Formats: sequence, structure tokens, C-alpha cells
Amino acid sequence: MSGGLLVAGTTSDAGKSVLTAGICRWLHRRGVKVAPFKAQNMSNNSAVVVGADGRGGEIGRAQAMQAAACGLTPDLRFNPVLLKPGSDLASQVVLLGEAVDTVTAGNFRQLRPRLAQTAYAALAELRAEYDVVICEGAGSPAEINLRAGDYVNMGLARHAGLPAIVVGDIDRGGVFAAMFGTVALLDPADQALVAGFVINKFRGDLGLLRPGLDMLHRVTGRPTYGVLPWHLDLWLDAEDSLAYGRVLGRPAAPHGTDWLDVAVVRLPRISNATDVEALATEPGVRVRLTVEPAELAAADLVVLPGSKSTVADLAWLRETGLADAVTAHAAAGRPLLGICGGFQMLARVVHDPVESRRGSVPGLGLLPVEITFAARKTVRQSTGTADGVPVRGYEIHHGYVSAADPALPSLLRYADGSGEGARLGTVYGTHWHGAFESDEFRRRFLTEAARAAGRHGFRVAPDTAFAAARERSLDLLGDLVEEHLDTDALWRLIQSGPPAGLPFIPPGAPPTT
Repeated sequence: MSGGLLVAGTTSDAGKSVLTAGICRWLHRRGVKVAPFKAQNMSNNSAVVVGADGRGGEIGRAQAMQAAACGLTPDLRFNPVLLKPGSDLASQVVLLGEAVDTVTAGNFRQLRPRLAQTAYAALAELRAEYDVVICEGAGSPAEINLRAGDYVNMGLARHAGLPAIVVGDIDRGGVFAAMFGTVALLDPADQALVAGFVINKFRGDLGLLRPGLDMLHRVTGRPTYGVLPWHLDLWLDAEDSLAYGRVLGRPAAPHGTDWLDVAVVRLPRISNATDVEALATEPGVRVRLTVEPAELAAADLVVLPGSKSTVADLAWLRETGLADAVTAHAAAGRPLLGICGGFQMLARVVHDPVESRRGSVPGLGLLPVEITFAARKTVRQSTGTADGVPVRGYEIHHGYVSAADPALPSLLRYADGSGEGARLGTVYGTHWHGAFESDEFRRRFLTEAARAAGRHGFRVAPDTAFAAARERSLDLLGDLVEEHLDTDALWRLIQSGPPAGLPFIPPGAPPTT
């Protein structure tokens, strides 16, 4: 059996995804044949993977990023169970890439054995093919209300005999209590697999922190494998970068005399908002996620991103006044871009008997198209052109254009020459995610958007390469792991499993009733 490790966390967004990617890149650079794995992910940020049967399927975007860290093409087995929340009470179940059901609190117990069996089988296959599999947990392993049916945290570790490390985000505060409490709420068999800790996002003097690390070691019997510093450049593919009001990344100074300000509406059920990260890699482009109508009024370009629930988020736009701000922005002749669900919201009418089941509802009416939702989801990788420029992307949507003004130009064209998306004046729409990762297309779009916004001094950089930026980010993660973690001890753990004799920390898991 191959070596393995479970990267668990004190909380969601503690740093599990980036630490997993960093460990994967470190091992890959050592020549280890390594693969990532997350048994179950709950996220609306997904990537399209072509399965063995040639059909497109979905996995969490974080696992696609981790695959890149391993030098691998993404595999559906890297994230066998993906839950895509459509509301606070229900999520679409994507099993080995295919949407198969909807899960609620009421039926999850019945579905869970099937999901667990699929996850365990996928991990077993990967461990037979790879030297090492680095597994990412979900949330916290100390969610004691969920432990009985857990197959992604300590349930996975117990099933597969994996050692575990717990990562905590010191930037949130209370990291020592969170780490101690995480272990202390596990039963003895689970605790025996938790070998130590990693602290994430540290700023300041490590000498001031070290006494705390020593005390944590004394009270738990477990070492801290290292302290990762907070780093400004780690924002690509990070879901916690999508906070309200935050500027993505570190915008470089413009090549011309003008900045281009981009406002992205932070929808309640935002999906694949990582699309706008490609825009944020361009010098002179400031990309901010917002829920404020005033920020849309001040922006040069407004983006309506993807949504897992188009009709519900469209209603939210109207309730918050953001729909009026979007319409006013377009009426002023300034550029407006809709991507996937955002594109669907720009239509005259949305016919949805599938996702929201609300029938026909009026869209924003900014593009002369109608959208109809089909029961079968379109999931595929796509290639084509925009005014002769090559473009690559991927599609994940139930809605499709069912009627359109025949004179309406397409934004993109598939490889067979058929049109995709729409453009009317300065309003643009497309179902393609990832299109702006195509460098030449992104530069042309931003140049056109800047002209329409009156930013005549804006100039795109001639050499920004999004793929290279992502590689630099993955290499940085690998560098941080090599420089700040005890990699010799980590390698022994991966190869040999948890050390014997780890002490039990009371009180342990409370008894179930």
C-alpha cells in the first residue's frame, strides 16, 4: 500500500487546501508519484474533468489545483463526492463527476453509505496507482454531531489507516485552543492517528510564538511540524479570497495612465467566481467583490458571475437594489459581463422548471435572449474562438439559450463555428467558465471594456500569462512547505504512519445517545 496523509483542519478555510497543494508540489519536485484526494467537498467552485468514457464530469476546483501541483491531469477520483449547495437546505450530489441526486438533511443518512463506499473505493484505486496520496479533510474532524457517519475526516483516516495532521489558521485567533480542543474531542482510536499540527498564516516574530508551540507539545504529546507565514501572493483558487469588499490579489501598477476598476457582484449562491481571478492578474486591473450598489455605480466594468441558483439570486438582486444598479450601469453605456448564471440573468425571460421550479420569470432584459433550464446538465470542456482569437473554457449549466434575436452577435464561437453567448453594445454574456484564462482573449476584452468605460489611458500588459501565474503560486506553496515545515519528519509520517504511543487527551468524544 502507498504512503498517505490526511490534512485535517480546526475549521473551514484553516488552510487545508493550500497545505495539501503545497505538500503535493514538494513531493512532486522530489520525484514522488503523488496524487491529491478529497472524499467529499462542499463547494460551488468546480472544474470540468473528462472521464474515462469521454464525458465531462465535475470535481472541486481545489482538487483540480492540487492535481496541477502534482503535475497531473485532474481525475474524477480525486474528488469522488461533490456537494453543490443550491440553498441552505439542499445540495446537488455529484458522484464521480455526474449529478445523481439532491441531498437534504432528511435523506442524507440514506445516501451516505453509497457516498462513503464510492469514496473509499476511489481512494483504494489511487493508493494502488500512486506512491503517495495526500488527502484533504473537510471542515473540522471535531464536528462531533457528524462523526458517526464521517467518511472524509477521521472516518476516512480510520478506514484507510492514514496518519493525520491538523492545520490551524492563527490569523483567526485562538489557534492553540482550537488545536487542543480538536484532538480532545476525538475518541481514543481517532486521537491515535493525529500525529501533530501545522500553524498557518503567521505574521510576526516566530520567537514569540515558540513557547506556545512547546506548551502545546507538552499538553498534547504531539509536535508542530512547522509554521507557515501569511503570504500576499497566495490568492489564486482560494475560496476564502472571495470575501465581500476585498480586492483580489495585489494589483500591479498599470502599464498606461489609467486603472480599470472591476466590481463583481458577490451573489449569495456564487459559483465558480474564480473566473474573475484571471482579470485580477492583469496589471492596472482592480477586481473587487461587492454587495454594494454604490460600488457598481463607481465601477468601470461590472461582472455578474456564476450562480448555483440563477432564479433565486436574480430575486436577491432585485431585493437589494443591485438589479437597478446593474441596469443603470448598462444604460450608461459602460461594460457589463455575465458569466453562466450571470449571463442567464441578463436574458428577457428565464424558464426554470428544474432548478428553482418557479416556471417563467422575467430576467433583467439586457440581452434579447430567453433561457430555458433542461433536466440534464451540460458539463464539458470547450474550445473555440472570439474574433479569430483562440479561447478555451468549460461549461457547467442546466440553462441554455432557447430563443434569441437572430441578429444578435455571439461573444464566442465553438470549434465547429456555431455561436456561444451574446453581445449587445457593451453588454456581454457567456456560459463559458475559464475563458479569461486565455491570455489574448482576456487582453482584447479588457482593452475593449476600458475603451467603453472611457479609460483611454488603460493599457494591457503584453506578457501576462495566467497559466504561468498559477504555476508560480504552486511553486510558492512548495517553497513554503520546504522552508517552514519539518519535511524529514513529515516524510517519515507519510511513509510509516502515526508514531506509536501518542497520548490520549481527555475528555475524548462525548458518548452518543
